[in-house]
Amino acid sequence: MTTALTAAATTDERALRELQREHGPALFSFLLGLTQGDRQRAEDLAQETLVRAWLHPEAFDSAYASMRPWLFTVARRLAIDARRSRLSRPAEVGDELLAVTADPADATESTVAALDVRAAVRGLRPEHRAVLVRLYFHGLTVNEAAAELGIPAGTVKSRSHYALRQLGHRLPGYRPPRRTAVARPTAGAPQ
Repeated sequence: MTTALTAAATTDERALRELQREHGPALFSFLLGLTQGDRQRAEDLAQETLVRAWLHPEAFDSAYASMRPWLFTVARRLAIDARRSRLSRPAEVGDELLAVTADPADATESTVAALDVRAAVRGLRPEHRAVLVRLYFHGLTVNEAAAELGIPAGTVKSRSHYALRQLGHRLPGYRPPRRTAVARPTAGAPQ
């Protein structure tokens, strides 16, 4: 009983073939414009539009002389729905991006970077190296490093500043952030 009902509730194949022959090229061209030239997506949307026509035989009985306005309206709505669906998901990553992305399991880059940092730190003056090791490798605060080294906290700060500048010259691709000068008002100038 459901098979007979389904067959009666859908458009016959002959009418659908005629619809495809008469409106298919124009429908595909219309969808190609809506999909920014993506032929595969336009073909999929055209097929889905024709499936909708097959599922809605009442559209064939409309008072209009042509099915084209109905088809284009359905196609446009399907294209809008497909675009919204695509935008709500994260972008897919293509093979070309994966080919140039480092494998996270491969520790080569981090090992090379660690070797570069160690070599650059070894090239610093001993007093600068001692400050950086305590601040960045041991995680001490400025005051804790100052107490351990027996020097004032201001000296720890200035040595770390100069040490980081030296590392910026020695490490490939690393530059410490530049500080911007703040304009100070001159004496007698309006503020």
